[in-house]
Amino acid sequence: MKDRRLVETVIGQLTEQFAIQTLQARDCWHLTVRITRKILSHTMVVFLNQALGRPPLQLAGLVC
Repeated sequence: MKDRRLVETVIGQLTEQFAIQTLQARDCWHLTVRITRKILSHTMVVFLNQALGRPPLQLAGLVC
């Protein structure tokens, strides 16, 4: 149950904050690159939060 909640939280963040559902691309290559870039940026934010001693999935408070 804990793992499922984590996965659902990450998917929710990708859809809401990274707008992964509204990706438009000319072909499969560009779509793959855009999705990969968004997932990589989410991963980098999680690592940055951990380095700062913050909860890993609080993305919104990192910018302010």
